[in-house]
Amino acid sequence: MKIAIIYNRDSQAVINLFGIPNREKYGLETINKIRDALVKGGHQVKTFEGDKNIIYRLEEFMPSVISGERPGLVFNLSYGIQGRGRYMHIPGILEMLGVPYVGSGPETHAIALDKVITKMILIQRGLPTPRFAVLEKPESPLSEKLSFPLIVKPKDEAVSFGLKIVNNEEELREGARVIYEMFKSPTLVEEYIEGREINIGLLGNDPVEALPPVELFFGEGEQIYTYEDKIKKSGREIQKVCPADLSQEQAEQLKSLAISSFKALGCFDSARVDFRIDNEGNPYILEVNSMASLGPGGSYVFAAEKVGLDYEALANKLIEIASKRYFGSSLPQEVESQFSEKGMAIFNSLTQNRDQLEEELHSWTSLPSWTDDPVGISAAVRRFDERLSRLGLTMVEQFTNRRSAWTWQTDIDIKRSTLLVLPVDVPRDGGKYPVLFRRDPEWLYGEGIASSRAPMVCLLKALEALHSVNKLLSARLSVFLYSDEGRGLRYSSSLLQQVAKTVKQVIVLQPGYRGGKIVDQRRGSRKYSILIEGDSLRIGYGGEKIDPLSWFLQKASDVEHLSQRDLMLSVAVQDISSERFSMLLPHRVRATIYVTYLDSITADQAEEQVRQIFSPDHQNINTYIEKLEERPSLIKRSDENPIVSRLKTLSADWKLPFGIQSSLLPSAAGVIPDNIPVVCGFGPASRELYTPNESVHRGELLQRALLLALYFLEE
Repeated sequence: MKIAIIYNRDSQAVINLFGIPNREKYGLETINKIRDALVKGGHQVKTFEGDKNIIYRLEEFMPSVISGERPGLVFNLSYGIQGRGRYMHIPGILEMLGVPYVGSGPETHAIALDKVITKMILIQRGLPTPRFAVLEKPESPLSEKLSFPLIVKPKDEAVSFGLKIVNNEEELREGARVIYEMFKSPTLVEEYIEGREINIGLLGNDPVEALPPVELFFGEGEQIYTYEDKIKKSGREIQKVCPADLSQEQAEQLKSLAISSFKALGCFDSARVDFRIDNEGNPYILEVNSMASLGPGGSYVFAAEKVGLDYEALANKLIEIASKRYFGSSLPQEVESQFSEKGMAIFNSLTQNRDQLEEELHSWTSLPSWTDDPVGISAAVRRFDERLSRLGLTMVEQFTNRRSAWTWQTDIDIKRSTLLVLPVDVPRDGGKYPVLFRRDPEWLYGEGIASSRAPMVCLLKALEALHSVNKLLSARLSVFLYSDEGRGLRYSSSLLQQVAKTVKQVIVLQPGYRGGKIVDQRRGSRKYSILIEGDSLRIGYGGEKIDPLSWFLQKASDVEHLSQRDLMLSVAVQDISSERFSMLLPHRVRATIYVTYLDSITADQAEEQVRQIFSPDHQNINTYIEKLEERPSLIKRSDENPIVSRLKTLSADWKLPFGIQSSLLPSAAGVIPDNIPVVCGFGPASRELYTPNESVHRGELLQRALLLALYFLEE
């Protein structure tokens, strides 16, 4: 599971520094100790300052999860940056974001921080607490008759800030003045309970477990736990004894009161209740600490050790408790029992290493291999081959030309395999504006990330997952990589047709669509180059001749009317350029006409119409039309496509999104012979394909890798 540890230490990244600054901070030693414990527990852990940037950082760290994968969870160590209700800040943000977290909610922290409200709730529940009064200002009269000695403390602070014993009126007013000047806060005044101080740590929710009582021994000086004691500046060492020397009846009474206090304030997961026991054995609740300190020297950690929870076990126990409160087990019980051990191993391998998947994608997008970059393509193919070789796949020389096409297979005969087809080239003019890898909460951006890199990474991670359960080399799969997607498979299509005739079925890893949709039907395309030449005419020429550009523009308007939506035919002018001399009109025009279609007969008719439109009808105009590229369409082969049926079943079983959609763009799937089952669009969903803003959906990157691995695991 992804765990974000949020704390407050150095950052003051807020819009304005305003209000009372926070004085509570976890030490780096404790933060790192918790992080290391959670990493050892098998979690993906990252630490964050709890400042104004936390929302974006959590969005980036915790993308949407797939079914059965636990959402990310926050281990909250944040005391806030400033203000009276600072304990509430991060839990409140997490509540708004819908991110689960360890510890109590904002409303509980608000109550627990306000010692007066806490005492009022305890009194209402019939729970014992020392008599008290509140001084709004140092000179305010006491509303209750209290007996000295008294304790003074800020009404809504923690960690013993301002805590002091006062023995007379003068000391009382001086203590209240210090508190008011330091915290601008009313002073809580309560009767001092002479006696023993006991802490009870609480762990869990339903049921709540009380840890063994811890007794504090203060030695010389005031018999209270001051702030100076806690930061080791008082000159004395507070001794802790656990379990405290109490009768079983006393211990059970304290535990019961602590649990009742925990529930009265609505605490979750963990807390600590501090008691004093007077000389007659009567217990009094001093405070409920809704964020019990996890410092290694604290009484909470000390008590946990006595029940067998060392630091690592305690940190992971808190994650387990919070996880159970939010979403029960990591997978629903019926789902866990439904799948094989190897299926669950693949699931866990991929979901627990989501960061590695994205980092590998980052690495691949940093390796450019544009269609017109043979050096980059060579480097990418070499790297891809090295990865497959390490996994045990071998190159099939019969279906490899080492220029535009490469084929690999497992130990299974290629004739029994499912062929996975994907491009290595990025079909974009390279070198001008390189696109750097970046993330946002939902999408990943980078050079060729959807058209090439994400499919490659999904394939590699799926193969690695199969390898981890010793199922790769026995999997019925083969891989075909080609390098001329940007040229319409001009050089690789014949080899792809040959290998496709040999295999059992084909999956093309072109980008799919949101919602887990693959493609079972794609339009084909044809690209035509048109060259128009004529005389060089002066601007303002008034004779019978026409310049090539004006002639082309007249004809281009007729092209628009060739498209027929009902026949899935589109015809458009894609590019136009001209040449001219000095001040003269253009004498040469070059244009590209692009046709997409589903039915080849319709495409033939459109081609004939294009040739008719651009037939010369002026004596000074000459035209030349050449077909540059033709990509066959993928027409839906059958409603009983075995690949679709299997993917649909797997997706339903594992609760992965799945659907089918047709596409306007051509792909390598159109090359596959008609008698071979094929699907396309198995890559992650994309946006703005073939542009500098090309991106893939973060969640679907993991979904596709998982579905691909499961497909071959259980084939």
